[in-house]
Amino acid sequence: MDNRKVWFITGASKGLGLSLVRHLLAAGEFVAATSRNRDALIRAIGAETNQFLPMAVDLNNEGSVADAIQQTTVRFGRVDVVVNNAGYGIGGSIEELTDQETRESFAINVFGMLNVIRAVLPQLRKQHSGHIINISSIAGLTATTGWAIYGATKYAVVGLSEVLAADVRSFGIKVTVVAPGAFRTSFLSAESLVIASNPIDAYQDVRVSHARYRQLDGLQAGDPEKAAMALIQLAAVPDPPLYLLLGSDAYERAFRKLDNLREEFKRWEGLTQSTDFETRVGV
Repeated sequence: MDNRKVWFITGASKGLGLSLVRHLLAAGEFVAATSRNRDALIRAIGAETNQFLPMAVDLNNEGSVADAIQQTTVRFGRVDVVVNNAGYGIGGSIEELTDQETRESFAINVFGMLNVIRAVLPQLRKQHSGHIINISSIAGLTATTGWAIYGATKYAVVGLSEVLAADVRSFGIKVTVVAPGAFRTSFLSAESLVIASNPIDAYQDVRVSHARYRQLDGLQAGDPEKAAMALIQLAAVPDPPLYLLLGSDAYERAFRKLDNLREEFKRWEGLTQSTDFETRVGV
């Protein structure tokens, strides 16, 4: 297999995942790609070849995920890069979104990712190598009105990635959490975005926020083809970052959040410091 890598990519039938698979195959890399619908994945990419392994995988089913990892290692012999890309957007205030809508969002955006990580880690530890790339969102660093649950799932991805990186460093495994801004994909389409089924009239700010995002559809600054190339470049460097922003909007929002945090922490420093035990000298 010379220097070519084996990639395992979830959510590969559309958006960033689809762009990434196409670029990797064009570059001669080996790709195991998952989707809920294998036929749709094959139609999007083309027929299965020795270089490309399309699979229908239920990310909420540990057995289905474990089988996909096993198929990958049987076909290609190893796994070098894991891209946890599967996920979808969900809009609405916390009060408007039902328990079921909320749990289904966490099931795909967080727990499906955890299933993949658990299933692939034994192989990566055996190899003493590998790179796990978890796709979060700028909403995982600074969410906006009307996207609390989506933000919560993406904040969870950031948090679990931070600790995962520390947990697996001694095994030679690298972790990067990627926070993209708005990219010109199908993210805002009906099949990729869930809006609260029981909206409440009082939440007018939420409605305005959602309308603003819909107006951006097709006008997003981010180019998914360039994002795919950025991920390929990321996987090629020997010392990849733990955090990677994608898109100028993500960069600006992240630094605005950092400035706000610094200002707020300093403003309330006195109250923060007041909760320690008093130092008692000579006791």
